[in-house]
Amino acid sequence: MRILLVEDDRRVAAALSSALTRRGYEVEHAATVAAALSAAPCDLVLLDLTLPDGDGTDLCRELRRRSNQLGIIAVTARGEERDRVLGLRLGADDYVVKPFSMVELQARIEAVLRRAANAAPERHLIEAGTVRIDVAARAVTVEGRAVTLTRKEFDVLLSLARQPGVAVPRDRILLDAWGTTWADRHTVEVHVGSLRGKLGDPRLVETVRGVGYRLRDA
Repeated sequence: MRILLVEDDRRVAAALSSALTRRGYEVEHAATVAAALSAAPCDLVLLDLTLPDGDGTDLCRELRRRSNQLGIIAVTARGEERDRVLGLRLGADDYVVKPFSMVELQARIEAVLRRAANAAPERHLIEAGTVRIDVAARAVTVEGRAVTLTRKEFDVLLSLARQPGVAVPRDRILLDAWGTTWADRHTVEVHVGSLRGKLGDPRLVETVRGVGYRLRDA
């Protein structure tokens, strides 16, 4: 998962970037409004409202205008009620006042990402190579053969199938299937191993070393 950290204080940005990277996120730092607007696409923005070349509230409004699915958390020293209300009304999903703990920030990031995932329109039918998934019925077939999966095995497969052919990080799978990234990553490995066995072809779910897993789309 990609996070855009918009923060003009270099020391704060370095500390946050390091902590988020250790938790498995890919972090891009932008110190200005201009840099944030030209940054690569991401899943979530951590947005300081006090920036050297403009007001973070205007940036929040523009980011929300560009995407309804983007997660936005205002991370700022502005703790007054009117500031929090304004930030939320302009499109922020959550508002964290400095100083804060990484445990709190992690929980808020996960909550926002879960809401964004649940709000995204879900395809009723997903096909990736020989794998066919009926999302509404929670039914899976491989080459026309019905495959019986546990609830978590299905959730892991669905996490991969939403982006067939793309490497999905373990933390993204944990968030999709368990609703948190704090779970033991070995849990994902165990369920992927079981999933491979039930699909009948271990090559359908490929390991992407150092990243996660990919559902073959061929």
